[in-house]
Amino acid sequence: MTRSFTYRGMPHEVVFGDGASAGIGERIDALGCSRALVLTTPHQADDGWALARTLGDRSAGLFSEAAMHTPVSVTEQAMEHVAETGADCLVALGGGSTTGLGKAIAYRTDLPQIVVPTTYAGSEVTPILGQTEHGRKTTLKDPKVLPEVVIYDPALTLGLPVSMSVTSALNAMAHAAEGLYAQDRNPIVSIMAAEGLRAMRSALPVIVDAPDDRAARGEALYGAWLCGMVLGTVGMALHHKICHTLGGSFDTPHAETHAIMLPHTIGFNAEAVPELLQPVADIFGGTPGTGLFDFAGHVGASRALKDLGLSEADLDRAAELSTQNAYWNPRPIEHAGIRALLQDAWEGRRPAR
Repeated sequence: MTRSFTYRGMPHEVVFGDGASAGIGERIDALGCSRALVLTTPHQADDGWALARTLGDRSAGLFSEAAMHTPVSVTEQAMEHVAETGADCLVALGGGSTTGLGKAIAYRTDLPQIVVPTTYAGSEVTPILGQTEHGRKTTLKDPKVLPEVVIYDPALTLGLPVSMSVTSALNAMAHAAEGLYAQDRNPIVSIMAAEGLRAMRSALPVIVDAPDDRAARGEALYGAWLCGMVLGTVGMALHHKICHTLGGSFDTPHAETHAIMLPHTIGFNAEAVPELLQPVADIFGGTPGTGLFDFAGHVGASRALKDLGLSEADLDRAAELSTQNAYWNPRPIEHAGIRALLQDAWEGRRPAR
């Protein structure tokens, strides 16, 4: 049968390599900018100030209040800071929370963004923004949200704690796994998804045993880039819907939620499209769901939602929210099936498929 698909590349620059972050100033100049506001979380504020000092006259200072799930209230504070400093571009240093804040500001101002990831989130190469307000997380897709420049420097990930490395990588892997059965999938994305998963499968066990292994850190960051490209190119489905529900409405931690839910959502959909998820089984062994579950255990990830503080009483509401507002998924979405899936994930039970 003749192939039929559409592929559209994204207009941004990716710079990858040890020491690549030393060129941030040059990238600011290339964008035609001169006052870069550095963004971080409170935890990385010291690193943010160090970067701001390195930028010298190119720096417009630091805003270090980025928070998980990109609360609109924090974005509004950041917008005031942008106005006060006269910033003409943004440099986001950190993980998904900081990247999300940069995107939220760019969505409102169209300021150019340079992102320097220090985790494996992958969201830095997508035109997607998730924001939380009034207990609900919503997402939008807009070209203004896509960062102009992404600088991957594996050296900056050497200090990422092992536990955060594991959950961040599993979060990235979720983008690739869902991309394999995306409604608008195409051969290029499927190749990137499989290669991203393979890179993570290779790198994570090494990082767990030797956190300062530069080759493994570079391989994981390479995998994160590929997984992020999948997320930015094709649509997501059940897994991301559930994770956004749990994070936005129950304040569960972002990466950890993705890590726990991944085997269950992929196992659920494997019943409908086993052939599309065969690369997952090939890479991790077993079936798609069991292979991912066993791998998560092997690298020391938590595998139960109850470990995140979610109560069993929350599961009914979570299932209700996760089945609202119809969205595409390769397997029909019904309340009973999603409620059972959430129960398994809450208990940390190994998926059936």
